[in-house]
Amino acid sequence: MRERRSGPLALIRSTLHLLWMALTVIPWATFAIIASLFVSSTRMYWMCAGWLKLAVNSGTAILGIQNRITGWENLPQGEREAAVLLVKHQSAWETLVMPAIMPHPLAYVFKRELLYVPFFGWAMARMDMIHIDRSEGTRAFHTVVKQGKRLMQQGTWVIMFPEGTRIPRGEAGNYKSGGTRLAIKCGVPVIPIAVTSAKCWPRKAFIKTPGIVDISIGKAIPSLGRKPDELMREVQDWIEAEMRRLDPEAYTGAPPR
Repeated sequence: MRERRSGPLALIRSTLHLLWMALTVIPWATFAIIASLFVSSTRMYWMCAGWLKLAVNSGTAILGIQNRITGWENLPQGEREAAVLLVKHQSAWETLVMPAIMPHPLAYVFKRELLYVPFFGWAMARMDMIHIDRSEGTRAFHTVVKQGKRLMQQGTWVIMFPEGTRIPRGEAGNYKSGGTRLAIKCGVPVIPIAVTSAKCWPRKAFIKTPGIVDISIGKAIPSLGRKPDELMREVQDWIEAEMRRLDPEAYTGAPPR
């Protein structure tokens, strides 16, 4: 795969976008934290999603990154119809973009350490999401199931990155079965989502480049009667096959087995 070369303009754009996010998150998070004392958790969610939409829109205006979304029809249609969204993870872009585009509130499952990030983490702490202490092992998953059931009964969709960390473009990570275990425990389907964000926003990169990020939403896969590992394998097969279809130049070898 041939990597793009970053020029001075890309550096300027990336710096401006970072500054824009830093300058806007402080007043937005401060307002949200204060407002959380008076508004519902749902209202709080949409207030914070407003900043994420601002971050994504500024990514389009400043960085030249555009989203091309397919598969809207595969999302749950009922107001209380729940699901676990399992998303390919290549960069910070999908973390920003998912709440910005989804029509229902989302609950991320994330490590508790993120709550201590100034302003951004403080605002997250006031939201109704699932933060875990990974050192607790099995108890941490029990927390995910307990909170996940409650949230999905409200119509919130739980979102997870099954690879656990950002994966370089053209590679597949180790898909962990926590998301499918949660779906089976709660009796809800899983929805696989492929995202080609690394084409524009590579993993751990400061320099971003203009382009189109494809976000492909797969058909819901029922969890009833399934085994977690087998179900996650189906999710992985769909996501990785879709990644090869959407970003063929990133893959030169045979499909992963």
